[in-house]
Amino acid sequence: MSPRRAPVQINDEAALRAQGITPELARRMGGFGNFAISFSVICILAGGMTLFGFGLNTGGPVVMMWGWVAIGFFTLLLGLCLAEVTSAYPTSGALFFMADRLGGPRWAWVTGWLNLLGLIGAICGIDYGAALFVGAFANLQWGLVPTVWTTFGTFAVILLLHGLLNSFGVRLVNVLNSISVWWQVFGVLLIVGMLTLAPAEHQSAEFVFGHFNNGTGFTNPLYVAALGCLLAAYTFCGYDASSHLSEETTQAQTAAPKGIVRAIAWSWAAGFVLLAGMLFAIQDYDGTLGTSTGVPPAQIFIDVLGTGVAKGLLLVVIGAQFFCGNAETAAASRMAYAFSRDKALPFSSTWRRVSHRTRTPIPAVWLCVGAALVLAVPSLYSPTAYAAVTAINVIGITPAYAIPVYLRLRAGDRFQPGPWSLGRWSKPLGWISVVYVTVLTVVFCLPQASPITVESFNYAGVTLIAVLLLAWVMWITQGKRNYKIPPLGSEAENHALAGGVI
Repeated sequence: MSPRRAPVQINDEAALRAQGITPELARRMGGFGNFAISFSVICILAGGMTLFGFGLNTGGPVVMMWGWVAIGFFTLLLGLCLAEVTSAYPTSGALFFMADRLGGPRWAWVTGWLNLLGLIGAICGIDYGAALFVGAFANLQWGLVPTVWTTFGTFAVILLLHGLLNSFGVRLVNVLNSISVWWQVFGVLLIVGMLTLAPAEHQSAEFVFGHFNNGTGFTNPLYVAALGCLLAAYTFCGYDASSHLSEETTQAQTAAPKGIVRAIAWSWAAGFVLLAGMLFAIQDYDGTLGTSTGVPPAQIFIDVLGTGVAKGLLLVVIGAQFFCGNAETAAASRMAYAFSRDKALPFSSTWRRVSHRTRTPIPAVWLCVGAALVLAVPSLYSPTAYAAVTAINVIGITPAYAIPVYLRLRAGDRFQPGPWSLGRWSKPLGWISVVYVTVLTVVFCLPQASPITVESFNYAGVTLIAVLLLAWVMWITQGKRNYKIPPLGSEAENHALAGGVI
């Protein structure tokens, strides 16, 4: 399944103009940087650790481990298919731009709103998770008991820092993402190595790969197992960042597809090691779930390594989460910028502005930060709101991944692949991916806890419907008149886009 690659250099600016887009952003990111932003956004030390307690309660180790294997496999297939379409359309708009070129403006409108919802949900979920871990650290270091208000305040500060860092330009974002890659790799090795070598009892392989635990209130084990896969599905989100940063990447038609696939593959392998290492080290299952720190991984660190070392490892996790949220903010802001460039958002003229000094869409950065802050407000009143936010991320962004893949399949031979193509594997892998996303979307709209009350209800599906209704109303009132992506460029530039030489 070796993808075709261009034997020659491609002029990135000409390829972008072939799509009718005038280059505005600074192209200062290489292939490693493009991979690094998706790897940073996936961030196994964010998703895998933040929802670790959710996994222990919803299916337990057997679902966490085998769910990771299964979800990672299907995510890789979906990523391969999305990478192929990215190679043909390397723009900041990414998913909605692909949908427009392959299916028309109505498909693009829905895809864009889903993508934006998912990206903002991801910023919210990542940074709120980081705030929870900061609270756990503060509890160990100073004895401070985390509350919903202190957590929300910490979350707001983290958002502010990400807004500031992303306002300085893509060069700084690129540096931070490169650091993030090595931080995550060595962080996983450090955590797993210390937990493995510590003079403490370890769980058996039978426990890690076979123990089932159900604290949801539901009685059907298959239903619980499906819910438990949220841990992996939430973690394996955000690899479209490579597409959104393609206008700032050199040799984007090959670098961005490679960035998507490599980020998923490396995260799949490293995440398996991390989850296994954590599960083998559990000393007291109920004590871990009911920890006073509010963060089950912190309790594992304390039980095995002591409070002092636990605080150090928490700082490693918090650092990874901080890098992750920063990368997600960069990706979301490029999506908002591109969507506004095509007049799809209210006040588009504001959000599409680019700083002359940094060539960065600063207003779009603060739009995404502000929207993430608003999205987290329900967490002040509902204990299940955070799980709902993570589900919003999954059900918003995952369907948006599948729509361009489906439209590429529907287009058949009308689709002209870029220099990175799956060839004869494109159609079978594409249909598998579309079916997978359909099932996943349905599962994560389902209730996650029983009995179902106002507090325990999963509002992700309601939010999804609300966004789709909002998108429809805005299409009727604004989109039909204003939204329009630019026409294709010249014949010579289109030849470059298909893999030719300029």
